[in-house]
Amino acid sequence: MITVGIDVGSITTKAVLLNGSAWRSVIRPTGCSPREAGREALEKLLDRAGLARKDVGFIIGTGYGRVSLPFIDKAVTEITCHARGAHHLLEGVHTVIDIGGQDSKVIVTDGKGNVVNFAMNDKCAAGTGRFLQVMAAALGADVSELAELSRGAEPVQISSMCTVFAESEVISLLAQGVEKERIIAGIHRSVAGRIAAMAERLGTGGVILFTGGVARNEGVREFLSREMGKEVFTLPESQLAGALGAAVLAREILNK
Repeated sequence: MITVGIDVGSITTKAVLLNGSAWRSVIRPTGCSPREAGREALEKLLDRAGLARKDVGFIIGTGYGRVSLPFIDKAVTEITCHARGAHHLLEGVHTVIDIGGQDSKVIVTDGKGNVVNFAMNDKCAAGTGRFLQVMAAALGADVSELAELSRGAEPVQISSMCTVFAESEVISLLAQGVEKERIIAGIHRSVAGRIAAMAERLGTGGVILFTGGVARNEGVREFLSREMGKEVFTLPESQLAGALGAAVLAREILNK
C-alpha cells in the first residue's frame, strides 16, 4: 500500500512516499510554476524508489499550490496535513507551530493528529519565511546563515513586523552602527513574539512541535521557547510534516 503526499509551498515543494513504516522524500524549489514543481517532485520521488505512477495507491496534494496539481487524487488543507504529519513524527504532539514561506499557523490537536483549533496569519508576510528572506537580504546575509550569526547575541528591539517598515528599520539600525548579530536576534525575537501571541489566544499546551521551512532556523526556535515559556521541539524532518501528513491521510483513505 504505497501513498504519496505533495506539499507545494510558496518557496519549496516537498514530496513524501510512504510504504508501510518506511518513507522517503524529495525537496525542491517551487519556482514560478507550482504545477511543474509538484510534477517534477513526484517524478523524482518515484524514480528514486524505482516505482511508476500506477504503483501508487493514492496521492494527496496540500499547500498553497495544491489546486494546481492535476495528477493528485485529492487536495487537503495544509492545516490538516501538518497536524497529522506532526503526530506521525512525534507521537503525542498537542500544538503545532508551522511557519512557511507566506503564512504562519498555530494548530491545536487532540494529541492524535486531529485538528481541534487553529490560528493563521495569511494577510501579510510578517513572521514568515518570506519576511526572514527580506530581512536577510537587507543585512547582506543568506537566510540560511541567520541562526548561526545570531547565536548568543543580545536582541535589539525591532518595533515593526510589517515587512516594508521592518526592512527600513533594519537599514536604519545598521546605519547607527548596531551589530548585525543583535539585529538578527531582534528579528528572531519579533517573529517568535508574534507566534507566541497567536498561541496564547488559542490556549495551547502539551508537547509543541515546530514545523515548516523556518523550523530549520534554530534562532527562531530558541526564541519561541523563551516567549512561550515552554520547550518548543523541532526535528530534522519538520519541514516535511505537511507532505508526510498528506501521505498518511492518503493511506487512511485506502484503508477505509
